[in-house]
Amino acid sequence: MRKQKGFTLIELLIVVAIILIIAAIAIPNLMRSKMVANQSAAAANMRTIISAEQTFATTYPAAGYAGSLLQLGPGAATCTAPNPSAANACLIDPQLGCAAGVSGGICTKENYRYTITGIPGAAPFTDYVAFATPTGPTVGQVNYCSNGDDGVTRFVNVANPPSAIINTVAGCAALAPL
Repeated sequence: MRKQKGFTLIELLIVVAIILIIAAIAIPNLMRSKMVANQSAAAANMRTIISAEQTFATTYPAAGYAGSLLQLGPGAATCTAPNPSAANACLIDPQLGCAAGVSGGICTKENYRYTITGIPGAAPFTDYVAFATPTGPTVGQVNYCSNGDDGVTRFVNVANPPSAIINTVAGCAALAPL
């Protein structure tokens, strides 16, 4: 009888089956962990927006609150002279304060869509509603909002994001505080 070198086909199939079983157990947990990380990042970004709004209102009292993410970030501009200004305050990063972030416009960061609506509809804004929703159901299932009236981050679980934008103080206040 000849001495065998290497593995038999059955041995290789058993090893592959074991690897597939381990992957089937691990991948759903990995996806849940990624979803929770996205949701945590969104909550942190909402806190950043709240702080930036407070700083903006203090720095530019004639403008009130910023009515858009574009005003809080650098937008299409850079943060060198003549910026920061009330048009581009450079208080948040370029991804969160993107050029598309005009009032009601959406900026995407870390699998969440963010927007700010200035209240009333024209400057100077005496209040704002910041809103964040996941880009899809596999990346998060929690919407966040906040307004300048209380500065509290609020949330609601959603089954099928992205959700319609909450752009009223009453709509935001109806959600549970975080």
